[in-house]
Amino acid sequence: MLKIRVANGIHWVEIPEADLRIQCGCPADSIKHLYKRGLIQSLEVDGVPFENGPNAILLSDRGLQKGDFANLAEFPVLQILYRQGMIIPGHPNNKGVKPLLIGAEEQIRTQMEYIFRGNYGLISEEEMIEAGVDEETARQWMRMKLRFAFGAIRSPRDLLDTKVLENQPVEIRPGVTIKRLGENRFEIRHGEERAEVDLNLSASENYETPYQLSHHDLKREYFAVVHTGEGDGWDVNRPSMGSILMFQGRIFLIDAGPNIDASLRALGIGIQEVAGMFHTHGHDDHFAGLTALIRADHRIRYYATPEVWASVAKKMSGLMAISEESVAEFFDVRLLKLGEWNDVDGLEVKPIHSPHPVETTPFLFRVHGDGEYFSYAHMADIAAFSVLDGMVTEDSTAPGISKQTLEAVRADYLTEVNIKKLDIGGGMIHGDAADFESDSSGKLILAHRATPLSLEEKEIGSGAPFGTVEVLIPALQDYCYRDAANFLKTYFPKAKPHQLGSLLNHEIRTFNPEAIMAREGRPCTEVMLVLSGQVEVIKGSKGIRGLVAAGAMIGEIGAIGGFDHFRTFRSRSFVSALCLPVDSFKRFINENGLESEIKILAGIQEFLEQSAPFGENMSQKALRRLAAAVRVTTLEPGEAVDWRDGDRFCLVQKGELDIMVGDTVAETVGPWGVCGEICVLHGVEPIYRAVARDRVRMAVIPADLVAEIPVARWKLLELYQTRMHKLVINVEESDVAFPWLDEYSIGIDSMDDQHKKLFDLANVVADSLDSDHDTLEAIQAMVAYTEHHFEIEEALLRTHRYEALDRHAQVHRYLVSDVKRIAERIQSGETIVRGEFRSFFLSWMVYHILMEDRKYARAITHGVEYAI
Repeated sequence: MLKIRVANGIHWVEIPEADLRIQCGCPADSIKHLYKRGLIQSLEVDGVPFENGPNAILLSDRGLQKGDFANLAEFPVLQILYRQGMIIPGHPNNKGVKPLLIGAEEQIRTQMEYIFRGNYGLISEEEMIEAGVDEETARQWMRMKLRFAFGAIRSPRDLLDTKVLENQPVEIRPGVTIKRLGENRFEIRHGEERAEVDLNLSASENYETPYQLSHHDLKREYFAVVHTGEGDGWDVNRPSMGSILMFQGRIFLIDAGPNIDASLRALGIGIQEVAGMFHTHGHDDHFAGLTALIRADHRIRYYATPEVWASVAKKMSGLMAISEESVAEFFDVRLLKLGEWNDVDGLEVKPIHSPHPVETTPFLFRVHGDGEYFSYAHMADIAAFSVLDGMVTEDSTAPGISKQTLEAVRADYLTEVNIKKLDIGGGMIHGDAADFESDSSGKLILAHRATPLSLEEKEIGSGAPFGTVEVLIPALQDYCYRDAANFLKTYFPKAKPHQLGSLLNHEIRTFNPEAIMAREGRPCTEVMLVLSGQVEVIKGSKGIRGLVAAGAMIGEIGAIGGFDHFRTFRSRSFVSALCLPVDSFKRFINENGLESEIKILAGIQEFLEQSAPFGENMSQKALRRLAAAVRVTTLEPGEAVDWRDGDRFCLVQKGELDIMVGDTVAETVGPWGVCGEICVLHGVEPIYRAVARDRVRMAVIPADLVAEIPVARWKLLELYQTRMHKLVINVEESDVAFPWLDEYSIGIDSMDDQHKKLFDLANVVADSLDSDHDTLEAIQAMVAYTEHHFEIEEALLRTHRYEALDRHAQVHRYLVSDVKRIAERIQSGETIVRGEFRSFFLSWMVYHILMEDRKYARAITHGVEYAI
């Protein structure tokens, strides 16, 4: 048995005797790490070239770690199926054995849905129409989609085997077992050999980027394109195809590929500076970096056509096991009209249709200047004309496209622009440089490719190393002073223009990457308003690290109070900051009578900045708003938090709270510990009680205020999922598989009684799995009662005119579909063990009761409606 540490959160375990190669952990770009370590190599058998690599994937127990996706198996699975040839008929590596996905039941289930949506996007005409597509277009697109899918939409279970991990050893191949030792800790055994694998990230670790990027100090231009990636999901040396648009000094992303945060850092851009993102489609090499956009203190604008957004929302919903509406809460979604010029505050954008397995729209951009338009085309994931020609059919009912569609797509692809970036990845779903040999555009950039360009391709188009800037309309002003003025007006709205002008008449300084901007314990000699870039905040004595970006103010409290810096600030990129001498800043504060207000909020603001939810990318405005809303509360030993109908969020300042379900203490939280996260995420009371172990002082913040901050919501979602697993999923089984707990009650007797009945039926299913007796009958009875219960519940909600009924009914349809899939697997003869069903039911039904049903219960019993 061979074990190799590949990168943070990624390990490799190889057992040659069992023909087993396990990729343990699959965060973003994990497949590139395997290539770089030589664990995937090119081979040839009987003249057939292919790759070797993993044939099993061990998933993280947690869907999120450190705010990043922990399980992104899309590209590893594609590598196994296609580049290794395990799915290709007649291939020497196709031996009739499916690749293996291993992990917790919920993680396997969410990966299956995410891979399914990653393969197909929207899967029916009905879903397309629901997204806003007209019936005829939906019919044509479905024909095209079926051609890419070889005539049928297939479940990932047709392609992958799965093994659900429990706390007992599970045999994954003859003679090979895996046992969970703890959360994200596993033991793999084969005979007398064993290996332990820990997929947890330590306090100082994050998932790693497989390539190195040089730092750039970008000037903000009027209209320019910054090239951030010309590779693809397989290119080990470059980021995937992407671009940044600058318009009037503002930053817009085009797509968010894996490790987009590393690209932004290398370019000296903080997430707070991003004005919006234009999204072409939802494949991982354009999707995996969405977590970076979420980690801001405001909702960043997300621009896409309705069908692309619907496809992406369903994929992210499946991946994170949250509703599509919850996905939308993290973004400011702005829908674009396909095939039309849309005005985005002066920047014009035209999405065009591109045939692809998932909903895809390349973009044309243009800006008017000096009597003419200047334009850029971002042609991500286009199809080669030879592929499109082969898809043409005159049979309007057969999979394929019409001649008219082909000609319309060809005309859109060949639109003349100043600069055009092209996907030339080749194969069945990507473009071909030769199609653009006669393109009349001013400049062609060849991208979306891992292999070197041929001589013929080099004659057609140019390359663009990372950080290359193409200026279409130069800036004749310094946008840094504009941004500084906007920040100061926001922070000091009552200040007079001439007072703000005196602050602006100071130096904007550029700090090199990794420079100490202010050191803990040193006198505060100036206040720095961060205008661009990323700054790390360190307090080594307490092991505290944070991150601030544009809009943060360094040294404000020290300047007013005459204190030394109490933390160290270190640039992570090129950083620009307006540097204000202490005397000038203090004079401004005194003239506006702000000293008292700032001092009052200073202590609580510092406390918030050192907490996990509020320690990253928080502007002064957001922190002050939170600090002003904080109420400090004290609990005596044994006293429990009063949740006040789910409207409060708590941060422990001093003492310890026990997180309890029934009489069981599941967790203890101390200073900077959190409780009430579900109040923020779903507006309902927690299932647990938070009881003071000793005298506790805590900061209480209105939950709806915290809910407005995407980075805080995202971190609390990670905490919530981890905590619920601890409280509900990973508890030791008692005499029955599913005991009813008083904490599950929603306070409506008729619904509670039906929920108890569902628990009884689930217990029958669990027992039948042990005895292998009447299992199909038991699961069918559970399916029937589930449908009956949902009908009655929806009738109740109609009676009370529940505003979220349509969405609630949609959730019901998904839940019924999930349990029917379990029934279908049992009916087909597939073995489902008790532990897998137990994890499924608890995450399936209990989560629904704890989140969705508690919302309507509160609305009915209190006569109020919640934010969804």
